[in-house]
Amino acid sequence: MRRDSAIFIFLAAVGLCARVPFGHAQVVTLAAEVVSAARLPQAPQHVAATVRQIEREALQAAPTATLDGALRAIPGFSLFRRSDSFTANPTAQGVSLRGLGPSGASRSLVLLDGVPLNDPFGGWVAWTKVPREGLERAELVPGGGAAAWGNAALGGVVQLLTTPAITTFAERDAGGAFPTTATWVSRLHGRAAASFGDFNTRSFEFFTTQPAGRGAVQLLGNTFATDGFSLVAPERRGSIDVDAWSRHRWLALRWRTPIGESLEFSATARGYEEFRGNGTPYTRNGSREKFISTSLASSPSKNFAWSIVAYTQDHSFASTFSSVTAARTAETPASDQFAVPATAFGGEWTGVWQHDDGARTSAGADARFVRGETREHFTFAAGNFTRLRVAGGRQSAVGLFVLHDHPLAKTLHFNGGGRLDSWTEANGHRRETDRNSSTVFRDDHYAGRNGTELSPSAGLVWNPVGAWRFRANAQHAFRRPTLNELYRPFRQGANVTEANATLRTERVTSGEVGAEWTNFDCRSTVIPGSPRSDGVIPLHAFPMVPPRPLLTLGVTAFWNDLRDAVGNVTIARGPGTFPIVGTLAAGGLGRQRLNLDRTRTQGLEFSAAWHATENFALTADALFNDATVRRASVAPALVGKRVAQVPRRTSSLGATWRAPGKLTFTPRVRWIGRQFEDDENQLTLGEVVVADLGISHPLTPHLELFLTAENLGNARVETGRSADGVVNLGTPRLILGGLRGKW
Repeated sequence: MRRDSAIFIFLAAVGLCARVPFGHAQVVTLAAEVVSAARLPQAPQHVAATVRQIEREALQAAPTATLDGALRAIPGFSLFRRSDSFTANPTAQGVSLRGLGPSGASRSLVLLDGVPLNDPFGGWVAWTKVPREGLERAELVPGGGAAAWGNAALGGVVQLLTTPAITTFAERDAGGAFPTTATWVSRLHGRAAASFGDFNTRSFEFFTTQPAGRGAVQLLGNTFATDGFSLVAPERRGSIDVDAWSRHRWLALRWRTPIGESLEFSATARGYEEFRGNGTPYTRNGSREKFISTSLASSPSKNFAWSIVAYTQDHSFASTFSSVTAARTAETPASDQFAVPATAFGGEWTGVWQHDDGARTSAGADARFVRGETREHFTFAAGNFTRLRVAGGRQSAVGLFVLHDHPLAKTLHFNGGGRLDSWTEANGHRRETDRNSSTVFRDDHYAGRNGTELSPSAGLVWNPVGAWRFRANAQHAFRRPTLNELYRPFRQGANVTEANATLRTERVTSGEVGAEWTNFDCRSTVIPGSPRSDGVIPLHAFPMVPPRPLLTLGVTAFWNDLRDAVGNVTIARGPGTFPIVGTLAAGGLGRQRLNLDRTRTQGLEFSAAWHATENFALTADALFNDATVRRASVAPALVGKRVAQVPRRTSSLGATWRAPGKLTFTPRVRWIGRQFEDDENQLTLGEVVVADLGISHPLTPHLELFLTAENLGNARVETGRSADGVVNLGTPRLILGGLRGKW
């Protein structure tokens, strides 16, 4: 789809919106406090790092079939190879914030209710295990949060927060005012959504909360299936290329209850499984997970609260890979990764102190222990795999952190703190044997390693006048390579990528400065959902309610100086047999994971939000990103090259229009600039403009009909390009319709 055509579709929708008269705003939604940047609740206007929040209504209304697709409305959030979880192999579902970490391993920490979601073995993110209907909001902190969370938060933090198991409200007196002592109760409630559409795609998700004694039990579930589409571009598609189908389902149970007057206990259990076909008859994968967490939280005094969390995760994964002929008429099995067992368990204690001068301090400790191993068959000959590879190890990290949020003056706010981490790696091994004779071809055992890392951060927020906010933030962060990067080689088509057990720790120094200007609506403002019978309370009953923002403009300049970045570096080209990577076919590339001495990612981020009326809002975001290799002693030819998978420019336009007739339209246009598939900048992925549209209509106060049209113009989204010219494509036009209910 051409860029001008997509923009015309979007502007036509917006132009139609602008012709309709609307009344003055009647309600304002108050922004939730941010918890991801510093592990303590912070007002968004007091956080020095960039924070982007997407609330539940926006996540549900986003015109996309997947949650990670909804997060792409923010240009600073991108996915590996431009593919979302609708078609991407789980090992390619990485997260990149502002272009820092465009690989399957990611360089950003993804949390679900404060517990790491990144895979224990490979660091990738299974977005399909995250609820969408059950989410309350998403918080994105690019370039921040490392002092709070430590390892893996090098590029930032993405936290997904689910709807609490207990919904609370305050009792009122006859006059409608809040009483001196509020009484907190729970009630039966829930939501569900079902959809069906193109490629025989169908899904159903629900969550429901049932009062249980003084507490509540919450049940969440999801099932999804699609017959999918072919991933190879039509000009190279052959008889071996079949539709990439997928199936997944999960079920989660939560119990939350008070214990005594100031103590609360909660427990969560989740089971998940997913199966995918990856575009040819032989290539497919499967995942299973069992997860349990428990927590205690207490507020023994008005100035102090603490929480403790413990969790365990048992994950298994299997996947097959093949080599396809140049004509794409036949495939040969390349490897059978028949088992990747991985376990993780960890815990944390966090305390939060409220000081009399308005300052707040959080401090605590956390630990995470990971063990994983890949078990796979490889070297296919005479109809069978002849060799067995077993590789893996153990990792652990223990950290202490202290963070402080302090008003220095009426218009000046300070955020700062530090974290000390101690990490260890042990039992690293890689053993390769002949399956028939049991001959050992390779038996490597790697010496244990350990280290200590300091992650400081500091930031200032200045509000000289009500409309302006200026901020500056800096942090130092680290990331240890995953077990997958250290020990497991892999083959994708004709390309081979070797592991490297000697990879060094990645370290980054990040900084940003930003400014925001907001034009407020200073007319009477009310709060939705308060206890009065008409659903609102006047401003004088709650004088701290801020006026509604009409127009917000923001700009941020950022830079990341990343040292010892782990990259897949090309070291051989087929055909032939080469050291390290072995035999390569014609057109095949041999790569190895190596540390690049220094890369730099810097750029500008622009944002605008216009809330013209209660019924019409417009957003626009743009990211200009320069990610280049500055020094690479292992591959000097890469100096000056662009970092693979990072486009220079991305932008997004979005709108919400509540039209007459109770219809709501949510058009969105995304522009993704040109980027390179490979480290040598030889394989180009073209720029693309994608237009999406969502429409919803309430049938009753509790039931809504919705329609989602993703990639409305059927744009060609190039997600991969091989050295022999085979191009993979992302989701084509996808139309889904369904019903969403609440009770």
